[in-house]
Amino acid sequence: MGVSSVFKKQWPAFVLAFVLPLLAIFWWWGGFRVVSVTETEAGPYRYAYLEYEGPISNMRKTQRKALDEFNAAKVEAGDTISVILTDPRATHGKVRAQLGYVLADAAPLPEGLKEGRIERRPVYAAQVQAAVLLAPSKAYQALSDALASQGKPLSLPTVELYRPAGEAYRIGTFTLEMNR
Repeated sequence: MGVSSVFKKQWPAFVLAFVLPLLAIFWWWGGFRVVSVTETEAGPYRYAYLEYEGPISNMRKTQRKALDEFNAAKVEAGDTISVILTDPRATHGKVRAQLGYVLADAAPLPEGLKEGRIERRPVYAAQVQAAVLLAPSKAYQALSDALASQGKPLSLPTVELYRPAGEAYRIGTFTLEMNR
């Protein structure tokens, strides 16, 4: 009995044990969700943030530090906000950004954080309900494709907002905004 005949008999078990669980996880994370791209108005936003410069893959650590400052000050953090100032494609995966959380109008600024404001403005917005690790790539690709069909490039800065679903087992909503 050769390897080939063993595989032929075992392939259904392989699919059930490995492929289907991976597909289920990808589905649950929002991997098959459609991104909606619209022209709309967005803002205004008041947010508290930390400056970040470094690899795009390390941004979450700085985001967590900002949340720690909110918690230490006993100030409620709103949606996650990231203002991406430089294009990581042009800088070999490095980025300059403002990473923090939306701050209520009457809330005090947590110590150690800077305050930012973004006025209401016309934007291209890409929105998807997906896991925070998967959503940005889906949204940037959809926005880039939509702009390319109009002969326009993706340009920075961009604003990324992530609103958690409120329950650990649910997936939140990611919105990417680029000024028109």
